[in-house]
Amino acid sequence: MRLCATAAVSALSLALVTGCGDEGSKGSANGSDKDAAKALSAAQLGKLIIAQGDVPGHKVGAVEGGVPDKSKVTSDDAKCEPVLRAFTGIAPGDPAAHTSKMATENKKTPTAAPSPGDGKFEDAISESMNLDVTVVTLASYDGDGAEQGLKAVSDAVKACAGGFSGAQDGEKGKFTKVAEEKSSGTGDASVAFTATNDAGKDGALPLHAEVVRHGNNLAVYTTINIGAMMTKKAYTVSAPVVKAQAAKLK
Repeated sequence: MRLCATAAVSALSLALVTGCGDEGSKGSANGSDKDAAKALSAAQLGKLIIAQGDVPGHKVGAVEGGVPDKSKVTSDDAKCEPVLRAFTGIAPGDPAAHTSKMATENKKTPTAAPSPGDGKFEDAISESMNLDVTVVTLASYDGDGAEQGLKAVSDAVKACAGGFSGAQDGEKGKFTKVAEEKSSGTGDASVAFTATNDAGKDGALPLHAEVVRHGNNLAVYTTINIGAMMTKKAYTVSAPVVKAQAAKLK
């Protein structure tokens, strides 16, 4: 699954890239208020990001493999990098501080325990992997940095609708299109999107992400579900994770 599973293995321990969406503002500060906005510290963000027990049905912990440095996630078209980086858990722009967590959906009880060769073994494998893995990154900005970061992602979604190529640590991948999706509607403004990863013989693999602004902070969500991708079933950015994180930012 190439870059999908690459961006996934380091940031999600799985992967992601994007599309864009619903950006409505519930209100905006005037210019002087924006200029005066001060970023939260990493310690303050650490108290606001989701923790174990905050998301029902999920285990929350450190991001396996860590979130990569943005210099290691690049696109052949620089204007598409905000989209690609969002899918690897990297906040847009230059935040003053940031922190990340991974939320993994609890495994579902299998409906059966078939043996290899009985025709249902592959189905059982994909069923066991049918769970959402979501990386959440919180970033805080001085001034209007959060608004500019969100705008950069939104602009990239529109500009890169026809697809683009990218790389992470030398692993290359190609995305054939980027499209808008309906966002969660949380926060002051948000952008949700899907990108289709060209996985060769594995076919088209859709990836999902969302960036939400809460004042001068951004929450970046990237979700992957390997089981759903294997069986070509639809999945989205994890609603329980977004809901839990939004509640902590109110």
